[in-house]
Amino acid sequence: MRRNIPVMFTMSIFVNIGMWFERFTIISTSLHHDYLPASWGYYSPTWVEISIFTGTIGIFFTLFLIFAKFVPMIAIAEVKSILPNSQPKHHHDH
Repeated sequence: MRRNIPVMFTMSIFVNIGMWFERFTIISTSLHHDYLPASWGYYSPTWVEISIFTGTIGIFFTLFLIFAKFVPMIAIAEVKSILPNSQPKHHHDH
């Protein structure tokens, strides 16, 4: 399984989601319980917090796509060598 790229990609996504949920749980429970038991209650985010969260996701994906455009993940030299049109052709003139 360690050499199977789709499996590794799926597992990395699950690990990232799990880490995000762990951080969310730590933050939301700390906001949920105040120091005074009389002020304990359930936490619900405001529209400002939801907007900031969606904005951070949007800016991450924008920057990631810009990075992927200008710094490709696969070297062009490696792709060019396997393309059929990039192979040198020897013409014999008789």
